[in-house]
Amino acid sequence: MEKADVLIEAMKWIREHRGKTTVIKIGGSLMEDEAAITHLLLDAVFMESVGMKPVIVHGGGAAISKAMKNAGIEPRFVQGRRYTDEASLEIVKQVLANEISSQLVKEIRSFEGQAEALSVCFDTNVLYGKKLLLEDEKGQPVDMGLVGTVTRVDTEAIRQLCNSGIIPVIPSVALFDDGSGQGLNVNADTAATAVAKELQAEKLVYVSEVNGLRTDPNNPDSMIDSITAEAATEMLASGAIVGGMIPKIQACLETLKRGVNKIHIINGRLRHALLLEIFTSMGVGTEIIK
Repeated sequence: MEKADVLIEAMKWIREHRGKTTVIKIGGSLMEDEAAITHLLLDAVFMESVGMKPVIVHGGGAAISKAMKNAGIEPRFVQGRRYTDEASLEIVKQVLANEISSQLVKEIRSFEGQAEALSVCFDTNVLYGKKLLLEDEKGQPVDMGLVGTVTRVDTEAIRQLCNSGIIPVIPSVALFDDGSGQGLNVNADTAATAVAKELQAEKLVYVSEVNGLRTDPNNPDSMIDSITAEAATEMLASGAIVGGMIPKIQACLETLKRGVNKIHIINGRLRHALLLEIFTSMGVGTEIIK
């Protein structure tokens, strides 16, 4: 009976989200946690099986740093972003687009789901961009090398896969939007935000090592279950949101303005966190709504 009750509770949310797109961003140290990735991919296959359209966007910073070290290249970060020269970009492409994307696709297929990688290293690239321009504290331009921001997303290619029951897997690597074929290293949060905006997704889910937005960054029990965009804006202005959560919440607010209805921040180390967040009334993370 307990199992039946769970299914009945899930039915409401399955019907509500059926046929709608959810962009799932996976990154950080989670990419090194095989058990966490397995549960997340199983959740994505479940979502597709009940009629949702999941789209996975991923990074892989730890694996990139390891590969660079093995190649004798010292990782360098500027304003929290990885400086990327030609040699570093080749490693980024190899690790993200070849190794990690291929492994995620292989694992999804092992669960009897269907998936396809969309990147610069496969037949279909969907992310296009330009160089990211940053300034230092004096207002002077900062050279980031081949680090980019997304200016265009090939939404048609993504939708074709989703409509065919195939889960798109998109690494955070783009091509210059000028036809030159030059690659760009893109922040995974930035890439996921762009994909969600352009697809006008129903949901964008940030899967990280943090359980959600907290009133006290050091206290997991202070997590906020649900918050409006207006209240989140007030928290930003008051300084209540700090550290790496600042750009993430800023991106969330911008994404809500562009047509995405709801954004979730969940802890991917919690087993089946995606299913618990989307298909239960209480959820397990923070939802940010318009």
